[in-house]
Amino acid sequence: MENFIVSARKYRPSTFSSVVGQPAITTTLKNAILNNQLAQAFLFCGPRGVGKTTCARILAKTINCLQISSEGEACNECVSCKSFNTSASFNIYELDAASNNSVDDIRSLVDQVRIPPQAGKYKVYIIDEVHMLSASAFNAFLKTLEEPPAYAKFILATTEKHKIIPTVLSRCQIFDFKRISVEDIIYQLNYVADQEGVKAESEALHIIAQKADGALRDALSMFDQLVSFGGRHLTYHQVIANLNVLDYDYYFLITDCLLENRLPDTLLLLDEIVANGFDGQHFITGMGEHLRSLLVSQDIITLRLLEAGASLKERYQMQTKRCQPVFLLKAIEIANRSDIDYRMSNNKRLHIELAILQMGGLLHSTTGIETKRIVPIAQVAFAPAPLPFATTSTPPVPDKPIEHKPDPPVKKTAPLPAFMPGTISIKQIEPESPQKQTLPFEADTGDTENGDNEEIVMFITQPGLEKHWTAFAQSVAGVSPNLHATLTSSIPKILDAVNGIIEYPVNGKVQQKEINDHKMTLLDYLKKKLEVSRLTLHTPIVESARVNEIPYTPIEKYRKMVEKNPVLAKMKEQLNLDIDF
Repeated sequence: MENFIVSARKYRPSTFSSVVGQPAITTTLKNAILNNQLAQAFLFCGPRGVGKTTCARILAKTINCLQISSEGEACNECVSCKSFNTSASFNIYELDAASNNSVDDIRSLVDQVRIPPQAGKYKVYIIDEVHMLSASAFNAFLKTLEEPPAYAKFILATTEKHKIIPTVLSRCQIFDFKRISVEDIIYQLNYVADQEGVKAESEALHIIAQKADGALRDALSMFDQLVSFGGRHLTYHQVIANLNVLDYDYYFLITDCLLENRLPDTLLLLDEIVANGFDGQHFITGMGEHLRSLLVSQDIITLRLLEAGASLKERYQMQTKRCQPVFLLKAIEIANRSDIDYRMSNNKRLHIELAILQMGGLLHSTTGIETKRIVPIAQVAFAPAPLPFATTSTPPVPDKPIEHKPDPPVKKTAPLPAFMPGTISIKQIEPESPQKQTLPFEADTGDTENGDNEEIVMFITQPGLEKHWTAFAQSVAGVSPNLHATLTSSIPKILDAVNGIIEYPVNGKVQQKEINDHKMTLLDYLKKKLEVSRLTLHTPIVESARVNEIPYTPIEKYRKMVEKNPVLAKMKEQLNLDIDF
């Protein structure tokens, strides 16, 4: 019985042209070989299964090939290439730094470097997982890595470039390998399936490629596993059953239920998914991917971002026509937030169910059901607030627009005499048309050309101002004693009753800052209590009366005593007395 060789080894690339998904790196290496511009050290870094070690071996074989082609490829026919293909080459050394990471291992390597090759041009040292070397081993390797013999080449491979010390990085040409795309993995899987005589559905290969997450070696390992499970014919359902992948049909069904507002059905589908053994976070992650696929399917330009087969793309395009972009964006946000908070939730199933219900409620509000139209504020008609002295009620605002009829001519009246500040004035006007809605306490704009009625104007009064000012001061007494003391140290005065300008003198910058810090709260309170729309407060600083000053220092006390009894000043001079400080 012939020994089985896994596909990852059996179909391992042997030339640069057969490397999958890394055209930029293979082209650079071939040009370096053809132009004789090889560096002394290379660093291949990237995720697992993307071809780092494979490219290192191809590079080592090619630079020692005796008959390099015009395209920079090894001939695979010379003695050097044949010895390499049979793992019998003495010019290529592979070192696993994960198990040989001590200083002694590196010193042994440095001693080997001093011996030139017996056949061929270069001795190539491939150090895999180089980030596992200890700090002392890196330091022992630096001098040789920077100035090796002309025949020595070093190829370092790692999955964690950030763990390599900068002094090593500066001595290498760095090549960053990228994850292999889904299309490239599918192409290679189709090639391997043809070589092995396996018939595979395109959707099945798509699932394998997506599950591999950019690693071709992982994809080939899963392919071998599925062939053992399903024989020579791979179907989509066999793949999702064996790889524990949630069928995308569930996501299409749940989305249909959300679009049709059938929320109970979504909960039943979620229960079926959980009963099949799938983790809730796995489901919510897949739901987010499904919504993202629907979003990118809405535009032909972004359709190429959809990693799916032709038939699956058609299903996405059909379903996305029923979805609004706003719903998809907010639903993706809900799925992402649920994925982040999933591990912290104690009731994980309820957490997922709430996310699905939130998506359904979001769709319910964005498809026109119970949707409120936002009206510009300029088009909103406000009913005037009832005045405390009003004798008639304001007619209600009609639900439907009323046809405006020409207003009857307004009878002009003689202007009223000017009112003094601190009084209330109500202008004499004609009865208001039921179609006319005005804002309360709106300033008088004079007569208009179309005969609009004049509005009511209210003024603030000094007694009302003092009453509500004192009430506000008492309300903050327990919270801010300093503010209470400042508000009760003087009396507010009305400067302009029409425009709502008041003045409150303060004794210094400290009191001024105390009031300014709470000015907005104070003015909002006064506007509400005085029933005015505009109010301005000025806080000028005035000098305090000297009689109210309390003497503290000895010199101040002496001056205070002299003001009351000038004889003390003469006695101080006659007796030559000093003030005790």
